Amino acid sequence: METGTEMELPQPSRVPQDLSEAIKEATKEVHTQAENTEFMRNFQKGQVTREGFKLVMASLYHIYVALEEEIERSRDSPAFAPVYFPEELHRRAALEQDMAFWYGPRWRLAMPCSPATSRYVQRLHEVGRTEPELLVAHAYTRYLGDLSGGQVLKKIAQKALGLPASGEGLAFFSFPGVPNATKFKQLYRARMNSLEMTPEVRCRVLDEAKAAFLLNIQLFEELQGLLTPESQDQSPPQTLGLHHRASGQAQDPSPAEVPRGKTQPPSHSPAPLLPWVLTLLTFLVATVAVSLYAL
Repeated sequence: METGTEMELPQPSRVPQDLSEAIKEATKEVHTQAENTEFMRNFQKGQVTREGFKLVMASLYHIYVALEEEIERSRDSPAFAPVYFPEELHRRAALEQDMAFWYGPRWRLAMPCSPATSRYVQRLHEVGRTEPELLVAHAYTRYLGDLSGGQVLKKIAQKALGLPASGEGLAFFSFPGVPNATKFKQLYRARMNSLEMTPEVRCRVLDEAKAAFLLNIQLFEELQGLLTPESQDQSPPQTLGLHHRASGQAQDPSPAEVPRGKTQPPSHSPAPLLPWVLTLLTFLVATVAVSLYAL
């Protein structure tokens, strides 16, 4: 007969076993960095301009074209096949509609691409071609984040920019192939958790997930340099450091070593660019922060 209080056995420390939970745990610090920025608060107030929105949508187009090219390359690989959902998730077709809306019929020639966007694109191609087992980190952080936060961001942009309720210019944020986002995310996480990988590969996937978020943050850190006094006093040869194609020859492809870009506004008229850049930074931070929170 028991006569005293039962002794409680010590509980082992909890280590996430599921890959999706492990990624969420590994990216907490980046989540906090994005969540606490003032730019996100500004976006929530609806401080968005059409020119700034066009710039961020162009960056998203370049990123998703690269990501989905590499996904197609790995569609039959055991390292990615379980999470291959082109009909439900792929964004290229939707972004092409948005590019035509924002940049007109010659949008392929008109839309810009910043150096930070090019570095992001190059990293995606490098992963897809040399380390396809890491591609799931980029797919998970981008697609599930955009699926989760897309409707909130769509409504803010729609109201602030006075866009039609029918959704023109905002196709990126709509996922007609996903009628129930909550159930689909559960399915995606379950499929992702079923991927077989060694402990060493798992560690590299977690590192790549963090790198993916850092690449997003570096997009607006690059443009943030335009707002600093020293960059405003200089006269660079390139406007905003933008060009019109995502280059596969960008320097320094390693996400952990990508320097913070400090491009400058054109010398002839720097002031009008500042509201656009601030808006772009606001939208990018909001996108990253909402996506991270949703994950």
